[in-house]
Amino acid sequence: MQVSRHWRLQQQRYALVGQVCTDCEEKIFPPRGVCPNCAKETDAQFEFSGRGKVYSFSTVYTAPAGFEGSAPYTIGLVQLEEGPLITAQLTDIDNDHVEIGLDVEMVTRKLLQDGDRGVLVYGYKFRPVVPVWELEPEDALFALA
Repeated sequence: MQVSRHWRLQQQRYALVGQVCTDCEEKIFPPRGVCPNCAKETDAQFEFSGRGKVYSFSTVYTAPAGFEGSAPYTIGLVQLEEGPLITAQLTDIDNDHVEIGLDVEMVTRKLLQDGDRGVLVYGYKFRPVVPVWELEPEDALFALA
């Protein structure tokens, strides 16, 4: 586990910060330094809304090392409202209720833990969009902010 690596990626993992190409306006995630659309250099930051739709998905039954306790879980290919496709774990939904076209939103959740006393790594996952009127009162305050 490299703490410095996770520290460098915190904007990308906690707020979905990517880039926008200053030449062709292509939205880029994760940040790359070169636009995949026009091949021009770019470093202009862009914060994504965190909303999108499930483009494709698959359920993982045999998890890789470090994720065994989470299996089975569903990984989705999410198309963000701004365009990019990103891969992320889907949460707060039963695996058999996921469907293509499902509206989802980004949430920050625990991804893994390095051993019993190790570093906790948080990052983005996606959950179905929850209408404000269905939230618990304490959660509704954050949704309206």
